[in-house]
Amino acid sequence: MALWRRVKNIFFGIAIGHTVTNTFGTVARVDGISMQPTLNPTLSTSSDMVFLSYLPVRFDSIKRGDLIVAISPRNPNEIIVKRVIGLEGDVVKLKRKQDDSMRKVVPKGYYWIEGDHKGHSYDSTSFGPISKGLVIAKVPAIVWPPSRWQLIQSEVHK
Repeated sequence: MALWRRVKNIFFGIAIGHTVTNTFGTVARVDGISMQPTLNPTLSTSSDMVFLSYLPVRFDSIKRGDLIVAISPRNPNEIIVKRVIGLEGDVVKLKRKQDDSMRKVVPKGYYWIEGDHKGHSYDSTSFGPISKGLVIAKVPAIVWPPSRWQLIQSEVHK
């Protein structure tokens, strides 16, 4: 009887843990330099670990300046982390050209995303706006290493 109770408790704990992580969020490692200086500011061997919050995506509450995790539009097996620069209806100006012909309107149901490390990021300047359906989570905080614990500011880097 005691063994059965332990087995039930283990399965119950696994079910609760699975539900919590699939509903609220999880932790993930970020590799690469495209979000420097916000993430992985040095070229050390360690990568930042971030919290991924699923609720802002479920409730469509992503704002301009938020860091998001999305499925790459060029490779569905690749996950990218970028900053939301434009929301649907926004006019964004491409950084490559200074004339007005390089302005784009973000279509309904899409975001314009860019890496903070300009020129070292494969983002909307290359592939255009991404569908909201590709967005997996918002990145509200760095959780590891302890020296980098911080909330991530929702701001658009110039």
